[in-house]
Amino acid sequence: MSGIRAEIAIDSPSDCPAALASAATGGEASAVSKSVPSDPSDDVVEEFTLESPTTPDGTERDGAVSAADTEMREVFAYGSERVYRFERSQARTCLCECVEQFGCPIRDVFSRDGDLTISFHAPDVDTLREVIARLDERWDGVSLHRLVRSGGGSGSGDLVLVDRSELTDRQRDVLRTAHEMGYFEYPKRANAGEVADELGIDRSTFAEHVAAAQGKLLSTILDA
Repeated sequence: MSGIRAEIAIDSPSDCPAALASAATGGEASAVSKSVPSDPSDDVVEEFTLESPTTPDGTERDGAVSAADTEMREVFAYGSERVYRFERSQARTCLCECVEQFGCPIRDVFSRDGDLTISFHAPDVDTLREVIARLDERWDGVSLHRLVRSGGGSGSGDLVLVDRSELTDRQRDVLRTAHEMGYFEYPKRANAGEVADELGIDRSTFAEHVAAAQGKLLSTILDA
């Protein structure tokens, strides 16, 4: 079997209402679901659960609130758990749908402090690479956090030797700094902007170095 389970993180996607709500409240957003109408002119209805004592606008009142240009309506509340519903045009493809267009249903979605983590199963390495490339085209701060190959065990056959010479000195420096600052941890101890500042580069350059390094490492690990 060649199936792959991937966990990918995206730094503060500005067009994801669940991530925006998480950032606004410091809470945790999860359990994202949607209803897609058969008529392409009708809006998609989505819901997510937010574990936070406040609403996304920072208050404790009920009713409709907004994040960016999306109005979210509270439809359920129990203790600190709130469920929000919003609508969007089918023409506005969300991050999860970008992955699902490759035939990879989203398995889980989670957001903390505005950073989003998604997990899904890819049928093969080529599909996984295509998914990551598509996400990189549209969002900044895309990073692969965890990878599990189907049928893997604890034997020596799962060990892979990585040739670090495949990476440039700058790419190794970027990965080392990001690792030491906790960028690849879950939850993160540092975001892309903080690591970029430490390295003395801008956020887009940091993202380019990470993407290039991950591409080289993926080629070594997944083709082994």
